[in-house]
Amino acid sequence: MKHFTADDVQRLSPYHDIVDALAEAYASDLIAPQRHHHTISNIDGTDATLLLMPAWRAGGAIGIKIVTICPDNAEQSMPSVDGIYFWQDAKTGKALASFDGAALTARRTAGASALATRYLARKDAHTHLVVGTGALASQMIRAHATQRPVKKTFVWGRSKAKAEAIANAAQEVGVVVAVADDLESAARQADIISCATLSAEPLILGRWLKPGTHIDLVGAFKPEMRESDDELVKRATIFCDSKETAPNECGDLALPLQQGVIPPDAIVGDLRDLAAGTHPGRISDDEITLYKSVGGAIQDYATAALIWGKFTTGMK
Repeated sequence: MKHFTADDVQRLSPYHDIVDALAEAYASDLIAPQRHHHTISNIDGTDATLLLMPAWRAGGAIGIKIVTICPDNAEQSMPSVDGIYFWQDAKTGKALASFDGAALTARRTAGASALATRYLARKDAHTHLVVGTGALASQMIRAHATQRPVKKTFVWGRSKAKAEAIANAAQEVGVVVAVADDLESAARQADIISCATLSAEPLILGRWLKPGTHIDLVGAFKPEMRESDDELVKRATIFCDSKETAPNECGDLALPLQQGVIPPDAIVGDLRDLAAGTHPGRISDDEITLYKSVGGAIQDYATAALIWGKFTTGMK
């Protein structure tokens, strides 16, 4: 059985290919049941999250991800997300490959955000703000730069040292990457804002946003967590990766829906609608758009299939 390391995953899944693969997958008949979501309580009082995420294509392959999210790992300089992805023949069940789960998750998450940007950001969007200094931050810089003519990216985090490290490492992307000392000032300048944090309180406020901004929210994965405030969701045209799961699983949507801040029909489309063309995406240059990601097995499957296809055809 072939194992794809983190380096293999990165090398065989350039972002322009991931975004195209995701667009095809969301417009296809790929089957992805709702994921299993379990809270794991530890004896020290901390909680971890276990996710089991299957997907398959009839006559093709079965993919399943086993992943954990441990927010307290950051205090020990360890990744918050870890796991493994398995790839099997759908007809025989034969195990074909495994993939580094953390690397696959980071690549497909940033790729899905970039896919949303393809449909939702202004064509001339050139200033990008990345909020957060975890494993996704550098991936967001690279992914979004493949979809829009980004000239400058700001990185903001609670740790300036971590933000500086990410900015320095991303210089080869071909855009100017700088640390933002003031979050509000950077948000007011940005055409695209990507948040990838485990924040329990809003970080980006609606009153900061200029017309035409696209907001990309990929952190805050629990119903009690938020990266945006009520004013932001009220001002925005809202999209997500899955209308079946996102409104219930993440506080950025669940809380304003429960509290009547936005109506039940506020979410106008998801990645299936955008990829299939049943929703046109952004309709004006002044529109503020919001994409909320909770992740999904379709994203894992599409990225793994891309890597497996390159491997089996000798494109190594």
